[in-house]
Amino acid sequence: MQYNHSNVVTEFLLLGFRNLQSFKMGFFLPLLVIYCVTVCGNLLIILVVSSSRSLHSPMYFFLTQLSFSDILLSTTIVPNTLHIVLYEGSSVSFIRCLIQFYFFSASESLECFFLSVMSYDRYQAICHPLHYTSVMTLTFCIKATLLCWVMMFAVTLHLTVKISQLQFCGPNIVDHFFCDLDPILELSCTDTFLIKIEDMILAAPTVVCPFLVIVVSYLYIIITIMKIPSVTGRQKTFSTCSSHLAVVSLYYGSIICIYLFPNTKKVKKILSLFYTAVTPLLNPIIYSLRNRDIKQEFNKLKEKCLAHFR
Repeated sequence: MQYNHSNVVTEFLLLGFRNLQSFKMGFFLPLLVIYCVTVCGNLLIILVVSSSRSLHSPMYFFLTQLSFSDILLSTTIVPNTLHIVLYEGSSVSFIRCLIQFYFFSASESLECFFLSVMSYDRYQAICHPLHYTSVMTLTFCIKATLLCWVMMFAVTLHLTVKISQLQFCGPNIVDHFFCDLDPILELSCTDTFLIKIEDMILAAPTVVCPFLVIVVSYLYIIITIMKIPSVTGRQKTFSTCSSHLAVVSLYYGSIICIYLFPNTKKVKKILSLFYTAVTPLLNPIIYSLRNRDIKQEFNKLKEKCLAHFR
């Protein structure tokens, strides 16, 4: 395909959510509150786990990593979305668009990786409790975390570099509230077939494989729980992984719905807003409300802080 070198696009116009009009502030203020609560809630999870010796276990170690990826995801998307809502659109340079796409993809990949590692942790704790401490060692946790970060860095950087090599010669209007892959590729005046194929291939190690690990882990967990003779024992064992299962259902449920729903941009915008803004908010809330250990340590930390200021 031929393109005009003299008309190369250097910035994009993000339309965001159009025709808000009188509902602008009614959309802006809740989104601002969601972002503030998301950052504070996830930082609180990290603080509580870091300050409590009783929470220095593999499950909570990975929970802090998940909280960090939630903060990264929300901070990458929501502040710019707030600007778009307030000014009914926003122009962004090509470089800034690439940076946003990189950190969005990175945080999304990290979320998938850490959710799968946490499911493996629950599998070991419930299905092989006698070998748990010998398998889920500090060395294993550090290696697993480093592997997640390295895989995220390599996959995301490769895709971002490929996008940076595309040519854009107009139009430059992105009908979305952030620089996602499909809206960017739609505007390219060069062939994007190979990038789309590579994206599908790279989705295997970053999305599909972690999801399969989660599914297989929970199949074994369910089988093990069903073998427990008492109802109380089954409920107590299941409660140790209910928070993680709820978070997994929210995150992967929203992603799956994006691909199952008809190709309507309005529906995809709403679903994208859910897993980029709402899901990072719900994660710390779920763990705070459903996890007894987190609640106990949070109350202890609160009491220490109050005692300090008295």
